[in-house]
Amino acid sequence: MVTPSWADAPAQTARRRGAVLERAILDAALDQLSTVGWNGLTMEGVAAGAQTGKAAVYRRWPSKEDLVADALRAGLPEFDEAPDEGGVREDLLALCLRARDAMFSRPGFALRSVIHECDTTQAERFHAVIFEGVVEPTIKMLREVIERGITRGEVRPDAANGYVFDALPAMMMYRSKMCGCEWQDNEVEEMIDQLMVPLLRPDGS
Repeated sequence: MVTPSWADAPAQTARRRGAVLERAILDAALDQLSTVGWNGLTMEGVAAGAQTGKAAVYRRWPSKEDLVADALRAGLPEFDEAPDEGGVREDLLALCLRARDAMFSRPGFALRSVIHECDTTQAERFHAVIFEGVVEPTIKMLREVIERGITRGEVRPDAANGYVFDALPAMMMYRSKMCGCEWQDNEVEEMIDQLMVPLLRPDGS
């Protein structure tokens, strides 16, 4: 009979530390947000999801707000350069599909639960996270797409303004929240063709 050694113990019994444990806790927080929402998230539930003790969570994040802010920062997708598909309609379509995929990803569901469920005071805590992680990069890419369209002569010269930049993300958020729209590909195309293309089109074209 062979006596098992410590090396034969299951890998999951090894204690996780440092970045590995922190990543597990942040992932568990995103899971909680995307399933039970902001109001249902608890530090105990996050600890259980990460298979660690509650003390390990509180040592790193003294409050629920601190934990969720870091989870959102870690989970939000990296926004790279704006798409360049050869035309403003195609660029906007590619950008909207990318935004749609982000909205309905796990971090996207988590972010929307925070936006929709937090009270005013709590929402202020996440303003910088949302602005720096979502709003600012989205507007930057929209600006690049629209200014490129102006250079090509596809877009009216005065279209590079804040109201135009707000139109697309505002429409996507509004219809998602108020109408339950899941933004199928054809719905994204209809929005581009019926809202953005007419809004951007040069006079007389």
